[in-house]
Amino acid sequence: MNTTSAQLKVLISGGFSGAYEQLLPQFERTSGIKVTTGSGASQGSGPQTIAAQLARGVPADVVILSREGLSELIAANRIAAGTDVDLARVPVGVAVRAGAPKPDVRSIGAFKDALLAARTIAVPASTSGIWLMTDLFPRLGLGDKIDVKAMARGTDATALLAAGSADLAVLPVSEIVHAAGVELAGRIAPEIQFVQTFSAAIVAGSGEMDAARRLIGFLASAGAAEAIRKSGMEPFATSR
Repeated sequence: MNTTSAQLKVLISGGFSGAYEQLLPQFERTSGIKVTTGSGASQGSGPQTIAAQLARGVPADVVILSREGLSELIAANRIAAGTDVDLARVPVGVAVRAGAPKPDVRSIGAFKDALLAARTIAVPASTSGIWLMTDLFPRLGLGDKIDVKAMARGTDATALLAAGSADLAVLPVSEIVHAAGVELAGRIAPEIQFVQTFSAAIVAGSGEMDAARRLIGFLASAGAAEAIRKSGMEPFATSR
């Protein structure tokens, strides 16, 4: 098959989107492969998760999402066997509205104080938000002491913060650094940190296997590492 005439359809979650948007034009230019991109949450409920879109027949050749979400797709036989590749890691950070004072979140105590002082906290309803609400916040004794709004996507969480409807947002650093109207206050303490892995894979039944492999190989290459790092993530390419 001549991949230069191929057209790929990608479904991607927010965590890797900043790097992907920087890298995609170079891939299309150098490969001649046209890519159409849709978005969805890595995990969670509702019709716009990547899993829900695939289940109702939304066409896709490649998915890029959290490893947790990808593991669910693999278990549901939505992924072509052996095509999954880890692309980057990203820690959880705290965002404030642009120009607002940045609280110290580097220690567990300081992070708790910042959350308790916030009127409303925005989190994604996907992988990192699920972990925050079911694991970290209860573990810190904050489950019933803070007002948390779980938004469908990280972009919704940062938009809520930028609009002034939340005082803090807690989500992957990569979903903060390119978001409009918000700034990174800092990463949460290492002792309570949750480092997500974002991965890519080919959707089972794709008719563009060769082109899909080329895209994933490009995103996983050392040449993509700088853009990935600038998006607040650590590329796997440098640790292979």
